[in-house]
Amino acid sequence: MNPTLPTPGDDELALTAQLSALLRAEIAAQGPIAFSRFMERCLYAPALGYYSAGRTKFGAAGDFVTAPELGVLFAQCMADALTPCLRELGSEADFCELGGGSGAFAEVAMRALAEANALPRRYRILEPSADLRERQHERLRSALPAKLFARIEWLERPPEQAWRGVVFANEVIDALPATRFAIHDGEVFEEHVTVDAAGEFVRCDRPADALVAGAVRHVERDLGLRFAEGYRSEILAQLPYWMQAVLGSLEAGIALFVDYGYPRDEYYRAERDDGTLVCHYRHRAHADALFLPGLQDITAFVDFTGLAEAGNQAGFAVAGYATQAQFLIANGLAQHFEQASADADDIGRYRLAQEVKRLTLPGEMGEKFQAMVLARNISPAALPDGLAVINQARRL
Repeated sequence: MNPTLPTPGDDELALTAQLSALLRAEIAAQGPIAFSRFMERCLYAPALGYYSAGRTKFGAAGDFVTAPELGVLFAQCMADALTPCLRELGSEADFCELGGGSGAFAEVAMRALAEANALPRRYRILEPSADLRERQHERLRSALPAKLFARIEWLERPPEQAWRGVVFANEVIDALPATRFAIHDGEVFEEHVTVDAAGEFVRCDRPADALVAGAVRHVERDLGLRFAEGYRSEILAQLPYWMQAVLGSLEAGIALFVDYGYPRDEYYRAERDDGTLVCHYRHRAHADALFLPGLQDITAFVDFTGLAEAGNQAGFAVAGYATQAQFLIANGLAQHFEQASADADDIGRYRLAQEVKRLTLPGEMGEKFQAMVLARNISPAALPDGLAVINQARRL
């Protein structure tokens, strides 16, 4: 048990004991498992993983706060950014949100799109977690007018039929199971998880397979360097396949990704030699991914250059890349703040000011979070307002 973190309750301990037993059984049957597999099971194992079990994840009562949980401003700005594309595509346009969280984003976005006369034909939430789907359904059914709620549907897998519209993903890529790699004697190794004599989970390195080794060598070639002995970091070797699965059927539209991360040359700095892995448990951030499986969020920062490459391979062009602060300001943050402040009391205006600070200040979400727009078969007029001015795609 990590003495610096809060002590879990009996129900939590029972849940993590069940998941830990499953992981130990898998390791006993087949030997050490890749860290990416360990992370996938910790986050998504049916009924036991972090996103699959019934615990509260988001907001003050959970483990972390996402931008949509802070208030209405984030979702209003993102709705503004996506409105031109929805209007250009017209009555056939669908909206697909990847990972709906608590439903807070969909609630505000649907209202904002209705006010802008840019409602999609369907608002689809791609949510693999049955628990989160149920929570989102309950929230949106009670919060939205019936005519708006009727447009919402839930998906367990990406659309297979060709469609047109927009994809929105906030803090999704960071939650994909990440491969951890290390360099030993000039060769690429992959981090695995096994069990020691005391039954505790421990890490070990094994020679990487061709997919992981090839992905690491590609990064080295792109950066014009060789990783130093002992260098350790994360890579999403499977990202191009994931991107094709998620975006492959989108024949015309844009995909907007918002997440914390860096361009590749910043992501793989020499001094960042133990990667970017971060875990969240009851609003404490730490780096012990083996702590209490199933009870904490496990994430890795995003290599936005890798995200751009995966988008290109799926047939999309990078239409824009900027910090979250730049993107929100370019898409109406000041106007939405002024409008909301005019209708608020002193306490409400204070909360709105705090929300703006969290969303935009460099020490908060403003620069740590980045926004990337991928586009296919749409006109420049369908892109978010002001994107050309703030575009920093050259950094990729």
